Amino acid sequence: MIGREQELKQIEDLNNSGHFEFLVMYGRRRVGKTTILQEFSRKHNVIFYSAQEKNDSLNLHDFSKTVQLHFDGQFIAPFQNWEDAFAYVTNKSFDKKTVLIIDEFPFMAGSNPSIKSMLQHEIDLHWKGLRIFLILCGSSVSFMVNSIMGYESPLYGRMTSSMEVLPFDYLDSAKFFPGYSIEEKLTAYGILGGIPRYLNAFSPNRSIQENLEREILKNGSFLNDEPMNVLRMELREPGVYNSILEVIARGSNKVTEIADNIHEEKSKCSKYLMTLQAIRLIEKKTPCGEPETGKKTIYTLTDHFFRFWYRYVFSNKSYYDLLGPAEAAKEIMSELSDFMGLAFEDICRQYLIRQARLRKLPFVPAAIGKWWGNNPAIRAQDDIDLLALNRKKTEGIFCECKYTNRPMPMEEYEDLTIAAKAFPKDMKKHLMFISRRGFTAPVQKRAAKEGAVLLTTEDLF
Repeated sequence: MIGREQELKQIEDLNNSGHFEFLVMYGRRRVGKTTILQEFSRKHNVIFYSAQEKNDSLNLHDFSKTVQLHFDGQFIAPFQNWEDAFAYVTNKSFDKKTVLIIDEFPFMAGSNPSIKSMLQHEIDLHWKGLRIFLILCGSSVSFMVNSIMGYESPLYGRMTSSMEVLPFDYLDSAKFFPGYSIEEKLTAYGILGGIPRYLNAFSPNRSIQENLEREILKNGSFLNDEPMNVLRMELREPGVYNSILEVIARGSNKVTEIADNIHEEKSKCSKYLMTLQAIRLIEKKTPCGEPETGKKTIYTLTDHFFRFWYRYVFSNKSYYDLLGPAEAAKEIMSELSDFMGLAFEDICRQYLIRQARLRKLPFVPAAIGKWWGNNPAIRAQDDIDLLALNRKKTEGIFCECKYTNRPMPMEEYEDLTIAAKAFPKDMKKHLMFISRRGFTAPVQKRAAKEGAVLLTTEDLF
């Protein structure tokens, strides 16, 4: 199993506590939650029940069978109700440790909302005094956050730990392709992002272009219509959400621009954007160092594969069908460097975060992200690919990320020094440049003189 050491350690620590534990585990679809729970279950004697999207009586029947086989080795009959089922678990756990995992809990509670109250009753009256480890897991992030952990939930305050399972970063994603070059690993991450199920769809024994052809562009392949399937599972009006995701993937990132492009009212568009945030497909950003409530808000796709799919596959489906998967893959590869720009900025951001944790930066940043705004030095709008600020905003790292096909020229160096002038003169400023193709000789000479840091893709690993 690749990665997930921290997640497994958290579950093991809870399991070894010696008293009642209640973990709420959630994360977007395909992120690998069930795989983590299965890996834990292989090492322990657990009750693992995976709820399904069916009516309440059938879920109760299946749950009854699961717990009876675990405790008694045979299935006699389903319990009359959920109270009896949970009471049975209680009775069987008085003198032993019990680990109860309910995967896709929203399917179970969705068909019978009172299950949450029944669980709360059993926890308060009995389970808190027993060695029971309860794990509720779900892919509906909004349901798990609001209906399980939220203040109005019957289960509010009973949870002893929570875990949001996040996509892999670029370093863990690279482990799926041990034979790839550094550039190929970065490209694979830029296309697929960090969702394990998507990374597994690409064969490490085929080139990027061959994988594009076979696993994304070929009709019937898993990744060919995966984003559409995710929206259908999560949302009632996938058509409008498709339009929003497409225009964001193409560069429209302000709510007014998005609303204009999809021909919807701004207020209605804002509600759609909130829903997409809740299911972790987009995120709301403000310039680094500025409050989240600021007016310079933009929206970006959190998932690189969704950005790739909506930019290429969704927008050009009819054209690619005529072109054929092989020619379409070849055409995409020819313009991939431009697409990789945003992905490369994200990779560089992750690199800075890792370096900060290792205490290898000049300071531990309080904020890391993109910055944009007015630059008084040039009396115009300006931006910085990556900015890291200390808590008092008296020191900063100014970083330029270039995924171009040529060594970075002096003009780019000068652009960053000008952008840095948007910040106070007395701020201590560190310049950093990360370039795919290295740097021209004049840039190297100036960086050595001024103490700027020059990095290439090899330094990121």
